[in-house]
Amino acid sequence: MKQRTITAVVAALIFLPIVMLGDVIFQAFVYLIASIAIYELMRMKKIARYSLASVITLLLMWTLMYKQGMFWGYDLPVTKSELTLLAVLILLSYTVLVKNRFTFDDVGFLLLSAIYIGMGFYYLIVTREEGLQFIFYALFVVWATDTGAYIFGRLFGKHKLWPQISPKKTIEGSVGGVILACVVAYIFHMIEPFSHSLLIVLLVTILISIAGQIGDLVESALKRHYAVKDSGKILPGHGGVLDRFDSLIFMLPILHLIGFIPEEGTALANLQTVEWVLSIVFYMG
Repeated sequence: MKQRTITAVVAALIFLPIVMLGDVIFQAFVYLIASIAIYELMRMKKIARYSLASVITLLLMWTLMYKQGMFWGYDLPVTKSELTLLAVLILLSYTVLVKNRFTFDDVGFLLLSAIYIGMGFYYLIVTREEGLQFIFYALFVVWATDTGAYIFGRLFGKHKLWPQISPKKTIEGSVGGVILACVVAYIFHMIEPFSHSLLIVLLVTILISIAGQIGDLVESALKRHYAVKDSGKILPGHGGVLDRFDSLIFMLPILHLIGFIPEEGTALANLQTVEWVLSIVFYMG
C-alpha cells in the first residue's frame, strides 16, 4: 500500500501539471503513454516489439490519435480510413512473408488494439482541447468511481460482480462507485457549472461511471485471458499504463458520442433533446 501511495502521488505531480499546460506538451505526453500502452498489449500477446507488424501497428495508432492541425498545424495528406486500409493490407501481406508465423489472428489483435488505444487516447487529447473543465470532470469521475468501489466493496461487499473476470469486485462496490461519482459530479457542477442541467450531469455521470467500470473489466478480461497479473510494471504498485487508463479511455469516447463534450464548439443537439424530453416528462408527472 505504501508503494502504491507513493507512486500515485508522484504520478499526480507529473501528470496534473502537464494537463494544466496542455497544447503540444500534453499531446506529446499522451502519445508517449499511448505508445507504452500499445506495447503492453503486444507483450500480453507475445508479439515481437521490434517486428514490422509492431511498427505498422504503432504508426497506425499514432495516425488514429492525430487531430488535424495538431503539432504546429500540420494536416495529414490522406484520410485516416485510407491509412488504416493500408495498414490492414501490409499486415495481411506480412502473414505471407513470414509463412504464417505471424497469423491472421495476430493481425486482428493488433488492428483492434490500435483502434482501442488510439481512439481512446485521441479523445483524451480532444477533451483537453475543449477545456480543463471537461478533462477534470472526467478524471474526478474516474477517481471517485475507483475510490467509491474500493470503500463500499470493503465495507459492504458480499455479492460478486463478475467473478470469472475480476474475483475481488462486488456489486455493492460497483454501486458505491457510481454513488460517489455522482456526489463528486454534483460538487463539481456547483463549483464549475456545465451548460446542462444538474439532472443531465448526474445522468451522464451514472452512464460514464458504469462505462469506466466496464473499461476496467475489459482490461481485467484481457489480463485473465493472457494470464498476466498487470499490463506492465512501469508504475510500481499500480502495474502498467493500461491498468491506470483503462477506465478513462473507455468513458471519454462515450462523452463525445452523446454530445456532452462539444468537440470544436459543435451544437449539443443530442443532450439538449434528451433534456427537453425529460423536462416534458417531469412536467407532465
